[in-house]
Amino acid sequence: MKHYLTDTHAHIYAEEFDKDRKDVVANAFRQGVKKILLPNIDSSTITAMLSLSQQYPDNIYPMMGLHPTSVKEDFENELQIVRKYLQEEKFYAIGEIGIDLYWDQTFVTEQKIAFEKQIDLAIEHKLPIVIHARESFNEIFEIMDKKWNADLKGVFHSFTGNQEQADKIINDYQFYIGINGILTFKNSNLSEVVKNINLQHILLETDAPYLAPVPKRGKRNESSFVYHTALKMAEIHQIPLDELARITTENAENLFHFPIKLTEK
Repeated sequence: MKHYLTDTHAHIYAEEFDKDRKDVVANAFRQGVKKILLPNIDSSTITAMLSLSQQYPDNIYPMMGLHPTSVKEDFENELQIVRKYLQEEKFYAIGEIGIDLYWDQTFVTEQKIAFEKQIDLAIEHKLPIVIHARESFNEIFEIMDKKWNADLKGVFHSFTGNQEQADKIINDYQFYIGINGILTFKNSNLSEVVKNINLQHILLETDAPYLAPVPKRGKRNESSFVYHTALKMAEIHQIPLDELARITTENAENLFHFPIKLTEK
């Protein structure tokens, strides 16, 4: 492959990879996936995430944030830890942050507060945000409409919305749309939406270990599998895979500002 792929969202520091993490990274590199971004979950995942990114400083990059499903009564303490690390370490985004109303709505008020505060941190630190929006587009749009300014950049990761929601993300916020293995699922309407989105607005991701694409569906997802999502995306847009790789990696470089760029200008 002349141009390289980027997995903009993978939890390969998670315990699911403890037995073969080096192999998983090697598989990714072999498949042409040369950049991987690690979204944080909460204080329990920071050490593992930073350890992995420090082993591969030219290829694997950490984010810092508090995942909405980890927002509980103690979320202010968790946010203090986020702030502390942002002062001490180099991160490439605030993430993943947002609102999740699928699993549990007990702390929806706290999730909204945590989301707003982390948007403020992103603006303060001049970092993009990576948004988790599960069953929560309306709630997230309400906060984004209030907090957004032209300096705020980011991506709606693992997008599963409709055309109207995609248009709002692109036109109102100038955010990217993160697409993963869901694009390959037979029961997904995502391909109908994606074919109407200019590739300049799309990032590729895995969300490993979750949401493995066809033909790997049902298996533990890993960064090398972003190749299958890229193939499907190239097919939908009727362009060569190399061109798709170049565009989506350039998009990732534009958003996350990697120290070393891969795409040819």
